[in-house]
Amino acid sequence: MERKHMSAFALYQTFSSEGPPSAKKPSLQVVSKKKKKKENGVAVSKISTFKAQVRPEKKKRKKSSQRQESLKGTAEEQQQQEDEECGDGEALDALLADLAKVNNSRERASKLFQWLINPIPIKAFFRETWEKKPILVQRRNPDFYKGLFSTAEFDRVLREEDVQYGVNLDVTSYTNGKRETHNPPGRALPFTVWDFYERGCSLRMLNPQAFSSTVWNVLSILQEQFGSMAGANVYLTPPGTQGFAPHYDDIEAFVVQLEGKKHWRVYNPRTEDEVLPVLSSPNFDQADIGKPILEVVLEAGDLLYFPRGFIHQGDCLPDAHSLHITISSYQKNSWGDLLEKVVPAALEIAMEEDVEFRQGLPLDYLTFMGIQNSDKDDTRRSKFLSRIETLMKKLVDYAPVDAAVDQKAKDFLHDCLPPVLTPEELASSVKGAPVRWERGRVMDVGGCITPQTQVRLLRAGCARLCSDGEGVHLYYTTDNSRVYHKEELKSFEINPEHTEAVEFLIHSYPTFVTVGSFPCDSAGDKVVLAELLFERGIIHTAELL
Repeated sequence: MERKHMSAFALYQTFSSEGPPSAKKPSLQVVSKKKKKKENGVAVSKISTFKAQVRPEKKKRKKSSQRQESLKGTAEEQQQQEDEECGDGEALDALLADLAKVNNSRERASKLFQWLINPIPIKAFFRETWEKKPILVQRRNPDFYKGLFSTAEFDRVLREEDVQYGVNLDVTSYTNGKRETHNPPGRALPFTVWDFYERGCSLRMLNPQAFSSTVWNVLSILQEQFGSMAGANVYLTPPGTQGFAPHYDDIEAFVVQLEGKKHWRVYNPRTEDEVLPVLSSPNFDQADIGKPILEVVLEAGDLLYFPRGFIHQGDCLPDAHSLHITISSYQKNSWGDLLEKVVPAALEIAMEEDVEFRQGLPLDYLTFMGIQNSDKDDTRRSKFLSRIETLMKKLVDYAPVDAAVDQKAKDFLHDCLPPVLTPEELASSVKGAPVRWERGRVMDVGGCITPQTQVRLLRAGCARLCSDGEGVHLYYTTDNSRVYHKEELKSFEINPEHTEAVEFLIHSYPTFVTVGSFPCDSAGDKVVLAELLFERGIIHTAELL
């Protein structure tokens, strides 16, 4: 029988015309291997559940001033307040507007992440779940993530933006165990894209933050929570179809269901070697992956998290399309990734400074070492391996850990999205300066920085001092692109007499400090440094210039 369905965009229009159902208390579910039960007509693992106490949807949000007053309470009261604020899925634009008033960008990131995973407490999530096991939140509130992205936004992007197949959009299908990509060359226009969709193909938008200011804002905030790039893909799947084969990823994945429904199956890593993998997997056959540990239908407003290495697949039910966004982070951010930078540098230093590392190998080592000699019972082998162990232990003394961390930090700063400026930040930064050409001459060019001007960084993590051994450079994110690595990593060399002042400014965040308080040799140096940082968009002023 031929599958009959409306387009996702038509379904979106239908849904938007209906009144939203009343919000219910969400259930949080952590996977455990127990008896099966039925949910939404699908067998799922029996899982531990608790109900979050959240305000009814109709209850009014507390005013920002009341929230600020609550910050004066105890830590327990603050946590309860945060849970309440995020509990009923307040409109995302209102939430982002409230977060823009939070003085510290790291605190802002924590509050937004709490909204994403609500009602799971952040500390409990990172202690019990992060990198360990999947977790499911079913909210029975289709409006919880409303405003993040939609099929209407998808359609607008196709019509108004330069979306390229393979760069910004993939067209995929998974039928009879075969995964295919159907990308034609060139720009993805609505006429062709929606025809692919009507024929049963899934659509994956690879970098929605380049086209959606809301997704850009959310990811630019969350990246400070993870200390690692936060990325996203949007997936639009027709009813009764599947777009991707079973596989695992090399990122931590937060599947946010925005519209419709999707049937998900999640499987344990097959072996210890696939726990927290370095790379994503190839496509698996169903016979390769065993039985799922979690099988559930996600509905709008629900969240599914699974760590890297957990195999997963999602397909649509016959009666509804699916739109979800997967927010990801922590790619190549392991201890091993750091040691890849530490060990070669440590070895280079050790060979320069320690003669033991420069002494020659035994003349006859090829006769007793190597695979062909690995089964020999030879005392020379034991002595050789003992020497290797000794040198490896000494290598720790030469490990430039801070320098390696700075190398990781530079990678992160290159990956980062630029900050989304609030109206106040825009007006008090170089990007909002009122200088312009008007009536045949330059207007409002007189603003200047003085020792009395109060300044601070735009964001806690927007700039970092690093040394390459020859000089000190300041790396920064404020000129990054919304497209991943479209721009080269931005930096400039800092004069040696200014390094202490830059450190002072970084460590003072989120407090505004006067330019005159910079630990520089002269008042002139202080102003020169402040002007340089202001012109690069790294700092903003407390008051308009």
